[in-house]
Amino acid sequence: MQRRNLSSGSTFEREIGYSRAVVLGDHIWVSGTTGFDYATMTIADDVAAQTQQCLRNIEAALAQAGATLRDVVRVRYILPDAADFPATWPALRAAFGEVRPAATMLQAGLADPRMRIEIEADAVRGAGG
Repeated sequence: MQRRNLSSGSTFEREIGYSRAVVLGDHIWVSGTTGFDYATMTIADDVAAQTQQCLRNIEAALAQAGATLRDVVRVRYILPDAADFPATWPALRAAFGEVRPAATMLQAGLADPRMRIEIEADAVRGAGG
């Protein structure tokens, strides 16, 4: 199997030294993804809006790998303030309500104080049917 590193074009990937996603066979690991719009390098203040952008960023990485959100089998949600988590549920339910991947929510500090959520996803191409 050949490893393939995918990039979103984010300056963070180059500056820190990581890939947006790594593909090995049918397995895809999407790095912790925040609510930055990578085209403009801007981020909304609202955790719900950041969640929607996180999901768009993850969806774009999965598309590069030939997969979709339906192929996600595991997600990890990281929020600096656990009290913000319920505000993310509508977007998470819209993305994963039918898929129902294994999931974990953690409260932890993030690299930039503007970040209100970070989402990490693992997928298997074809798992969504």
